[in-house]
Amino acid sequence: MAVVIDGKAVSAKLRQEMKGEVDALKARGICPGLAVVIVGDDPASRVYVNNKKKACAELGIYSEEYALSGDTTEEELLALVDTLNRKEDIHGILVQLPLPRQISEQKVIAAISPEKDVDAFHTQNVGHIMIGDYRFLPCTPAGIIELIKSTGVPMEGKECVVVGRSNIVGKPMAMLMLHQNATVTICHSRTRDLASVTRRADILIVAIGKAKFVTADMVKEGAMVIDVGMDRDENGKLCGDVDFASVEPKAGYITPVPGGVGPMTITMLMRNTITAASR
Repeated sequence: MAVVIDGKAVSAKLRQEMKGEVDALKARGICPGLAVVIVGDDPASRVYVNNKKKACAELGIYSEEYALSGDTTEEELLALVDTLNRKEDIHGILVQLPLPRQISEQKVIAAISPEKDVDAFHTQNVGHIMIGDYRFLPCTPAGIIELIKSTGVPMEGKECVVVGRSNIVGKPMAMLMLHQNATVTICHSRTRDLASVTRRADILIVAIGKAKFVTADMVKEGAMVIDVGMDRDENGKLCGDVDFASVEPKAGYITPVPGGVGPMTITMLMRNTITAASR
């Protein structure tokens, strides 16, 4: 039976430390500030934004929310980003993705000041991550590194397989594991005989958005399995990309869904906002 990695507990411990950092900054007259922009009424985006506001309140971070209608133009959103770039009490800017189709996500990400890009999506910040000289780390991959560290299992020399090559999780995740001296393979929809690759993994990280896609026959005995997915099963119940019921008896460590990677993502956003303020 696998050890279940409790993201809520790891997150709570980190937030306690961060609260002290926020208090220390406030004593110096600096209150970390985060602006969150949401366009349209996507229910999942609304849940994320509400959770981010709650985390800010818990840590004493000043937050502003800008809720724009779904028919907002690209020009209007870019003008708002420009205003937030110049606001001195705002240290971090987050534009909640996805955006409506009339707005280019790339243009919006490029418009956010790299110093306030707490999602770490700007090409400048991506470049810094590539060479290991970074201001901020993307929130989900950074949270996964913290989860792995919490187990005490060293990453150095381990065979790590990342399933998924998105710019938000898969690619930066692979880079962070390389920085930890793991040997990294990235798999995707064109990978041949995927199961033979995933079975090599000491650490398997799955981020493809397909409910219960990874089954026990795809996992090495005793492997650490990190499930980034947030899906719904055939009964509409929340589940991950990993079939927890079949994989958990075989794995050494596993993250649950919900309560695994999810809480860590928002905690790392808070970490980046504090870093931005302290800079």
